[in-house]
Amino acid sequence: MNAIVEYIKDVLGGMKSLLTGMSVTVKYFFSPGAIVTQQYPENRDTLKMFDRFKGNVYMIHNEQNQHTCTGCGICEMNCPNGSIEVISKTIVVDEKKKKALDKHIYRMGMCTFCGLCVKTCPSKSLAFGQEFENSVYNRSDLNRILNKPNSTIAN
Repeated sequence: MNAIVEYIKDVLGGMKSLLTGMSVTVKYFFSPGAIVTQQYPENRDTLKMFDRFKGNVYMIHNEQNQHTCTGCGICEMNCPNGSIEVISKTIVVDEKKKKALDKHIYRMGMCTFCGLCVKTCPSKSLAFGQEFENSVYNRSDLNRILNKPNSTIAN
């Protein structure tokens, strides 16, 4: 007898859960002002992505073409599938040898957009952009150098 009561409670709980979910669906179906679906690519000019959207990874540069990346390689170490490669060089500043960024290579074709590189960057020089149209015919075209040509480290 106890098992039958539990079974009926489970069925009624499932029905309540189904009706709760369907009420949300019906609300969106009959309220035209709450449209969430984007009509892409027809609305390409007015398309606005959400702030939490993870597009391409890029390196932040200021107006003087300076970045804050020190070439430490922490983003490369934390990348689970090796889509980032940091090539650093040694420069002499005030008669002291210092590590500096030479190339920051990002292989978007291998990236899973997990965000570990952005989260673990101690200098906060990496960020996610809003760009998402990356169709190419050759996979090697997805490889990008994130530091701009002739960029320097910001003091």
